[in-house]
Amino acid sequence: MASVSRGRRLMGEINVVPYIDVMLVLLIIFMITAPLLTQGVKVDLPKAGAEPLDPKMLKDAIPLVLSVDRTGALYLNIGGGNPQAPLDADTVADRATTALRRNPELPVLVKADNHVEYGSVVRAMVILQKAGAKKVGFITDPLPDPKRRGH
Repeated sequence: MASVSRGRRLMGEINVVPYIDVMLVLLIIFMITAPLLTQGVKVDLPKAGAEPLDPKMLKDAIPLVLSVDRTGALYLNIGGGNPQAPLDADTVADRATTALRRNPELPVLVKADNHVEYGSVVRAMVILQKAGAKKVGFITDPLPDPKRRGH
């Protein structure tokens, strides 16, 4: 005997409401975590026509970034505590030494404000050199593209 359906039809549409809910939750999560992903402190970087870093160098580990703000205060992107709190030279040296002992090939970068004294940048580099950094790179902003000026 064939069963008779009593006015019920099969629904041939996909209910997308749960997918929209999931996407909204993900959007909120990304909006909250994106500002937390910035490294170091805000500095006004100098502009230079340097070549960008090799992506292969950065794929294995997050580089050690020593930031020097306008007043000459030092900040390090690794180690415990608040990354926005300035550190003294001894703390920077200890944390950098520990990180470089764990991974001697760790990329080391200095991010200095455009208006900081040259001596402050040199002192930061000496700290990193004594900590065991073989090579130290500088983070800069790219030069403005002359093709995009509109002249």
